[in-house]
Parts: sequence; C-alpha cells; structure tokens
Amino acid sequence: MKFTLSWLREHLETDASLEQILEKLTAIGLEVEGVENPAEKLAPFTIARVLTAERHPQADKLQVLSVDAGTGEAIQVVCGAPNARAGMLGVFGAPGAYVPGSDLTLKVAAIRGVESRGMMCSIRELELGDEHDGIISLPEDAPVGARYAEWAGLDDPVIDVAITPNRQDAMGVYGIARDLAAAGLGTLKPIEVEEIAGSFAPPIEIRTDDPQGCPAFYGRVVRGVRNGASPAWLQQRLKAVGQRPISALVDMTNYIMLSYGRPLHVYDLAKLQGALVARRAKAGEEVLALNGKTYALDETMTVIADDTGVHDIGGIMGGEHAGVTEATTDILIECAYFDPEHIARTGQKLALTSDARTRFERGVDPEFLETGLQLATRMAVDLAGGEPSEAIRAGTPPALDRTVQYRPRRTAELAGVDVPEELQRNILQRLGFGVSGGDTWEIRVPSWRRDVIGSADIVEEVIRIEGLDAVPSTPLDRAPGVARPTATAEQLLERRVRRTAAARGLNEAVTWSFISEAEAAPFGGSAWILSNPISEEMKAMRPSLLPGLLAAARRNIARGATSVRLFEIGRRYLGDTERPTLGLVLSGDRSPRHWRSGKAEGFDAYDAKAEAMAILAAAGAPVDNLQALAGASGVYHPGRSARLSLGPKNALAEFGELHPSTLKAFDLDGPVVAAEIFLDAIPQKRGAARMREAYRPPALQAVTRDFAFLVPAGLNADQLLRAVRGADKAAITGVSLFDVFTGQGVPDGQKSLAVEVTLQPGEKSFGQEELEAISSRIVAAAAKLGATLRT
Repeated sequence: MKFTLSWLREHLETDASLEQILEKLTAIGLEVEGVENPAEKLAPFTIARVLTAERHPQADKLQVLSVDAGTGEAIQVVCGAPNARAGMLGVFGAPGAYVPGSDLTLKVAAIRGVESRGMMCSIRELELGDEHDGIISLPEDAPVGARYAEWAGLDDPVIDVAITPNRQDAMGVYGIARDLAAAGLGTLKPIEVEEIAGSFAPPIEIRTDDPQGCPAFYGRVVRGVRNGASPAWLQQRLKAVGQRPISALVDMTNYIMLSYGRPLHVYDLAKLQGALVARRAKAGEEVLALNGKTYALDETMTVIADDTGVHDIGGIMGGEHAGVTEATTDILIECAYFDPEHIARTGQKLALTSDARTRFERGVDPEFLETGLQLATRMAVDLAGGEPSEAIRAGTPPALDRTVQYRPRRTAELAGVDVPEELQRNILQRLGFGVSGGDTWEIRVPSWRRDVIGSADIVEEVIRIEGLDAVPSTPLDRAPGVARPTATAEQLLERRVRRTAAARGLNEAVTWSFISEAEAAPFGGSAWILSNPISEEMKAMRPSLLPGLLAAARRNIARGATSVRLFEIGRRYLGDTERPTLGLVLSGDRSPRHWRSGKAEGFDAYDAKAEAMAILAAAGAPVDNLQALAGASGVYHPGRSARLSLGPKNALAEFGELHPSTLKAFDLDGPVVAAEIFLDAIPQKRGAARMREAYRPPALQAVTRDFAFLVPAGLNADQLLRAVRGADKAAITGVSLFDVFTGQGVPDGQKSLAVEVTLQPGEKSFGQEELEAISSRIVAAAAKLGATLRT
C-alpha cells in the first residue's frame, strides 16, 4: 500500500516528522517496506528558459538551443525534441546530473560536431510519466533557476507499507491515519461529505439477483458530465503511488479507493440497455475486461450485466464495452458490496488480480456504501460537472453486529504487558471499538474490522498500538544440569539422510507442498485439493516429491545448467496420511566431455539406485537384504526401474528412469532418473545406542575369489548376489557383480554373470580346504537358481 506524506496529512492532523511516522507505522504492525522522495533524485534539475533555437548544422532533426538556467550565462544544449522553441520554459539538467529515466549521468559531449552542455528533459526521462513526445513545457510564471522538484510540489515522500491479509481496514489511507491517531501521533480528521440531493428520478433500474455474491448494489446517475483530464493535483498524487491517470471520472474512482479502501466503478449510461443487474454468470458467457483480455465465465461467478450481456466481473474488473470515454455525457456510479469468499474464488479461477479484488476479498466496510456513494457523487460533480439523480439502493449490506467479551487483565495474560485499563479503553475507542461494562467489558466490533472475532484479537489491537516493542523478551525456563537431546528419532533420521545426500554431491531443494492438478496427474492425481488455493498452480497437495524437483530441474536446465543433482526431504500427502520421504532427481551430464573420456555421459537408472542404496545404508536400512523387484510407479520406465524392498510388500524405495510421458508432462528432455526413499518404512533398531561402536579393523587380511556363472537370461543379478551372500554368512563379507556378458561362448537363453566374493577370516587364516569348502557352498547356492559354474 503506497501513499504520500501529504495524502496522509489530509486525514491526520499531526505535527510528527516523517521519521516519527515511519517508526510508529512499523511499531503498530504496518511494516514500512520503503520510502522514496522524488525530489531527492530530481534535486539537480532546474527550471530554464530557451533563449534561442537554431537548426543543427549537421542534423535536420536536432536543434542547438541556448538556455538560461538562472546562472547568468547562456548554456548551449543540443536537443532533438520537436516541441523545443525559443521562449519556452522547461527543465534543465546540467553536466553531472543523473537522469533516472535514461539511467545516464550527463556530461559535456559533442553531438554531431556541436558541443552540448546539458539536457532539456522530458517527462519520461525524469520518471514522472510515460510521455516522451517532447521536452517538458512549463507555464510562463515558472521561476527560472528554481529547483524544479520544489516548484512542482514533488517534495512529497512516498511511503510503502506492507498490509497483512487480516487488515482490510488499512487498505486505504484513512485507515492508516486512524491507526496512527490511535497510537497518539495526531488526531483523525472526520470524513466530511456533503450530501447532494438528486434532482431527478434515475432513468435505469438497478437490482441484485445474487444476494449471496452481491448482497447490496447502490448506484447513482449523473448526467451532463464532461470527462476530460483530471486536475494536476490528482494526476500527480496517482502517479506518485504508481497509478496511471486516465480521465477525471476514472481517476476519481481510483482516488476514493486508495483514500478509503472503497472500490467503485463508473459506467457510460448510453452504453447500457435495460436494467443493470448483479447476477450469476451463465455457462458460456465471456467478458472483455479493461486489461484487454477476454475471460470465460461460469455459474459460480458474480457479474454485473444488462440486457445485452456482461459488463463487469463483479468486484474484480470492469469491462471495456461500457467504460467511460471523453465522449461520455451521462454516467452511472456503482458502489456495491461483494462477498469476500466469492471474490476470492472467482479471482483464483480466472487468475485475475486487481486493486479492487485485493480489497473486496479481504472485506470492505459494509456500512461505508452510503458514504462511498456520496463521496463519489460529490467528486464526480466537482471534476466533471453534471447533475446527479436520486440514489438507487438495491439489497442490504451485511451487518457486522459482533460483540466480544473481554477482561482487561487478558492483555497481561497473553502478551506479558500490563497496560492500564483506562489506556486500553482509550486505545480501543480511538480504533473505533465500542467499550462498555465493568470487570468484564463488552467490546462492540466496528464494521470495518471483520477480522476481530475473539478476546485474543482485542489483546493484539491493544498491544500493537501500545507498541510491539514493549513486549518483554522472556527466556524459557531451563532445566538444571546438562541439556538432554530433544531430537526425535524421525528428526535424527532426516539429519543423517540429509547429510549423506549432500556429501554425495546432491543439492538440497525446498519446493512447495502445493502443485497444480496437471503436475499431480502423472502421479495418479492428488488425494487433497484445496478449496481456497493461492492460485490454480498451487491447488493440489503433492502425492510425490518428484513434481517439485522436476519443475526445479526444468528451471535450472532452461538457465544453462548442464548437470542437475537435486534432492528434497519432505512429506507426500496421500489419502490416509502424510509420509516423510526423500526424493532425488538426476538430469543432464553425469560427467562432462573430456579428452580422456570422450563424450559427456548421462545418468542412468543405476546412478539413481546407487544414490538410493547409499542413503538407505546411512539411514540404517539392512541394504544387504534388499531385493530389487519390479513394480515401480507408473511414472518410471517399466523396463528401467525397480522397487527396493524387504520382501514383496515392504518397499523402502523406488528408483529408475522416468517414463517418456512423465518427461513430456514436465517439458523435459530425457533421460532423467529419479528415486524416492520412504523414510517411515525403514525399520529402526530398537534400543539403538546414540553413539556408534568404535571401528575395529580385522586382524587378518581378507581374501577375494572370482566366480563366473552361466544363468538363465531372465534371472536378476540381485538374486544371484543374494544367494551367494547367503552361502556362508560367517565368512562372506562382500559380494559384487563386475561383469555381465552375452555372446560367443554363452549358450542362447543364458548370460554370464561374474562376481567377486570377499572372504574375511576370523581367528586364523583360511586353509586351502576351507576355501574349497566355501567355494563349493557358493556354487551349490547358485545352482538352486539354475546357475552353473562357467568353465
């Protein structure tokens, strides 16, 4: 929310300095995000008169000006503006001045062979607007040599404050002034509006056929208006806060919205046919909005329409067809109340934001309709003339008839600050609350504070006005002695796997738990859809961590990353519960191209398996007992993926190369490999000590033996490794596959698998007979799978 200091002073009688106001705003919960004074960046620019304007000898579109900037000498300036002429007054920048709109610092320079010692500036070059068709032309009474910013009244700081979603009353300058007055920084000026009696009956019917979406619809016709440009003071004020002046009547609605938080709309009466009605949209209806876009509507949306069709997306944005122009002579002012929930849902569906939506979905003051209509009528007549009709009032605004039982002692109980009762009463009354009662107060909540529903909210109001900095910093009581560890087993597990993943070169990502329904679709859809999402892109609770990681990988690749290695620890939201999970995605080059290795190598499913196995080992999973089984999720390639399980039902992880359809859904080029580790499925050792056992290296050297087996072509290597490992659990400490071969010398329907077996002796070295016995047991165990020792 932006406003100028002078705008604030129109509503707040105060002698406080800018610094005091800024400090108090933050103290009462209206955090100041920035302050900018246009006069500071325009300080070097002065008012100057063009003495002469001669044609440039080397360029037809340039002129050589002599300029009087109040220094007593004629300054030569080369200018390309078509409106530059002798005798005119403009804004001059001398060498050394920084031009904000052009991002350059002026210096003496030769332009086509003619020296130029400064610049005559345009509106856009000084960032005062978008006009750039010529240099600024000032009135004849502008004082030559004076600082332009001071003369033009630009020495007016612009304050930008952050408004939290519950503070709908602070979406206008008047509401902010009310808070500052309550905090003792001045006196709030009353809203003075002169009631204008209507001189004729309104020539149009107004009604609301959607009492849920639009409970109240007020309006007034003004005929005989002249909709020209708004006055300079209004344009300057709107420009200062980032609004573009359009015309007197449109600027009027924006001014009242920013001043009082009350959105309005003005229709060209000549463009309306029949009654103007607030109703639900019909299936298939569309509207061309003021932003130039066409929106398809549905039956849940409230619109403003006449006999010809929809003219306004109720409470969000008006349509182009019935908008006012310079040719408009008769207008209809709309001042309506729209239900906040309806506005929020409609805006989310249409992905349409506006200043009006921001205010209506937070909840405008329902009792301000009459005052808002009177303010709009008065200002419309003052700016554009005309004759107003009698007011039209359709429907009834909702009444916020809410009271809260409150004990003054509650402030000390909840906030730890002892605020005297009389001061609490004064604070609440200055904020507009009604206070009555003895030991227990009955607080009447004002119509503009729909967020206040209980005694805790009253405490918050008292404390923020008293000053959040008054809340004492009180440390929690600490138990005597050495602090005991407080991390849970789940937290310790997450720490271990996080460190392991990072140590293996993966980069941790933190993505949203909310994704779009389209992103959830490849993963079977989401079991939980939000009814009031931030946007349509964040509507579904993620069924997997991979959508967020894939989206992150896509963004990194689009920005030139050649190798993406991401992991995330978070929750999957399933139908029954939420599951702690570690997800990882590998995309791009596993190793870059190099003169030693040749072309760059990409990732494959075995890379994802290696990461999953290492992380599972760090988590304490019995990796030697894991089986790689088919049946991974449908997002994976069916022939290049697997589940890592303890038995057929207890899957600890799944990994593999992603299915081409999954890659297409996320606009990725393959191959991309991924894995998900289900942390809650990992069996934890009971009564495990917090400290690891000391490493005790074996006293005797290990022995390795190689075996090559002919096995059926369809046999998984994992099955053979498990069989070999189980042949002698005491002596065999490691089994690894080092060769897979098919071809000459291998019968059809078979393949050769070569494994290395590590044998660790205990109290004495193995003898030849012991080694032969172990080898026999290994061959026998493999034979149960149909494997024969290759000769």
